[in-house]
Amino acid sequence: GSEAASEQGQEEEVEDRLKEHMDNLLDKSAKARQAALQGLRLALSSRTLSEFLLERRLTLTDSLEKCLKKGKGEEQALASTVFTLLCLQMGSGPEGEEVFRSLKPLLVSVVTDSTASPSARQSCATALGMCCYIAAAELE
Repeated sequence: GSEAASEQGQEEEVEDRLKEHMDNLLDKSAKARQAALQGLRLALSSRTLSEFLLERRLTLTDSLEKCLKKGKGEEQALASTVFTLLCLQMGSGPEGEEVFRSLKPLLVSVVTDSTASPSARQSCATALGMCCYIAAAELE
């Protein structure tokens, strides 16, 4: 009994931290947004959170879109990495396709932008490839 309660408490704590990171993606400070992206990257790469993310995928996708559009260099690279992890968590179903379809044009624009930093372009290219493999409905 107490083990289940402890596990439930840990799960709620993780979800609270994730919500905080998602809120911080909209911060005016680039440092705060980068810290939030790093927190999300760590959380998404260390455990399965598909139920939590399913309800919040549109909010997270919008926030990642803003980071990719307005951010520079490191922030864009982190945002595309978090996007890749989000695609992995959503899987190959309709939710994953929806997330991929919404951010694909933005990833392509960063990859083809010669003024973007090399790390951002590389990370966006990796995200594009991984997410295309996982969630693209179209064969092209």
